[in-house]
Amino acid sequence: MPRHEFWPGRLIAGLALASAGVAYAGDGGGWWSTPWFVIIPIVVGGLCLAAAAGMTGRAVRRRRRTRPTAPASSKAPL
Repeated sequence: MPRHEFWPGRLIAGLALASAGVAYAGDGGGWWSTPWFVIIPIVVGGLCLAAAAGMTGRAVRRRRRTRPTAPASSKAPL
């Protein structure tokens, strides 16, 4: 049993912002050159993907919560 719920949107947002940070850290460390405009698609694209994943995850959790838990062997009379 997991200790907490899995939030895929937060994971994707964190990865996108961490990759933007790595891009700037590499530029600051002198390993490569990162133009300033490269970060915009990384952050905006990552946040859009995070929003889509978050909405999908919420819909799945909501659907699981409202699913009836009746036994499969019981059938309603016609």
